[in-house]
Amino acid sequence: MKIAAAQIQPVKGNILKNIENHNILINAAVDHHVDMIIFPELSITGYEPELADQLSIHYEDSVLDIFQKTADENNINITVGMPTKYDDRLCISSIIFQPGRKREVYSKRNLFPTETSVFSKGDSFCQLEIIQNKISLAICYDLSDPLHSQEAHQIGSNIYTASVLNSVNGIDEDLIKLSNIAAKYHMHVVMANFIGESGGYECAGKSSVWSKNGTLLGQLNSENAGILILDTDNEQVEKMYIN
Repeated sequence: MKIAAAQIQPVKGNILKNIENHNILINAAVDHHVDMIIFPELSITGYEPELADQLSIHYEDSVLDIFQKTADENNINITVGMPTKYDDRLCISSIIFQPGRKREVYSKRNLFPTETSVFSKGDSFCQLEIIQNKISLAICYDLSDPLHSQEAHQIGSNIYTASVLNSVNGIDEDLIKLSNIAAKYHMHVVMANFIGESGGYECAGKSSVWSKNGTLLGQLNSENAGILILDTDNEQVEKMYIN
């Protein structure tokens, strides 16, 4: 299976421009025969808690239909980040598009302390089955809760993905955490992060992939948008930057 981490610079609050930029990276992934591509936390709006309520949608909103169309036509699985609202609960969510299937949503279960006054916690876990792989999704602070990766292991996941906003001040600590998750549970780990500025943070980039023993197999730089592709069958890694 080929799985890609998308590294992207968000345009604050501009949903249509961000969708356009997502499509550039998705098309590159299609050209490289990628089976699944993951984007960072709140990738469609940028990480902007003060704008999240007004920008939020129901996860089935038609504004994101283009991703389902792309998934269906190219046999690729796509996860994008979006603030969602359901039953008056505002959540940080990953919206999942799979070929020929109804879209799904996973909402962040572990909120950073500064997020608790704005967002509600998700109440479910998300595991996808793609090409005989079981893939668990995490959103940023989820990876800091040991119970989250433990649950992924207990339900048989062999791939753990993290969609994050990680700043230059916080990236090193989380790189260690993700490496440890890979080594402890013998899972491939894939992390997608922003570049540029979002939510007042200077984003660190360095989207990364790890082997099942925790070895860093590949990492993007801190400056450029692009995709990092891991072939889980042979642990070969491809990098492609978009200028």
